[in-house]
Amino acid sequence: MLIATLQEIFKRDLLKLITEIESYKDETYLWAVDRSVTNSAGNLCLHLIGNLNYFIGAEFGKTGYVRDRPLEFSDKDVPREILIQKINDTISVVENSLSKITDDQLQQEYPIIVFTEKMSNEYFLIHLATHLSYHLGQINYHRRLLDS
Repeated sequence: MLIATLQEIFKRDLLKLITEIESYKDETYLWAVDRSVTNSAGNLCLHLIGNLNYFIGAEFGKTGYVRDRPLEFSDKDVPREILIQKINDTISVVENSLSKITDDQLQQEYPIIVFTEKMSNEYFLIHLATHLSYHLGQINYHRRLLDS
C-alpha cells in the first residue's frame, strides 16, 4: 500500500516539476540567482533528478546510475527540453524501481548511511518524497520571484 502511495506522490510532484520548468516565461531565468537565492531552479531540478536516480533508481532499481552531485549544482544552461526529458526519465525510473520493493523490504535498513544514523527503507523513501516537495516549493518561489 505504501509503495503505491509513494509512486503516486513521486509522479505527481515530478509532473508538477515539469509544469514549473515549463512555466518560466524566459528560459534564462531557470539559471538565475539573486542575492540570497543561491541555487537556481535549473540546478535544483538537476539535484532532484540526481537524488532520485541515485537513492531510488540505483539502489532499488539496480539501474547502475552514477551520481555526480557537484555537477548538479555547477552545471548551467541545460536546455529546458533536456531538463524535461530527464524528469520524464526519472518518473519511469522511480516508478519501476519502487515496484521492485516488497512490504518486508520497507522495514529493512537502507543500505547507505546518508545522515548520521541508520534508517529504514520506509523512512528514507518518505524523506525523499518530502525532499522533492521541499525543493519543488523553492522552485515555485524562485520562478515567481525572478521570472516576473
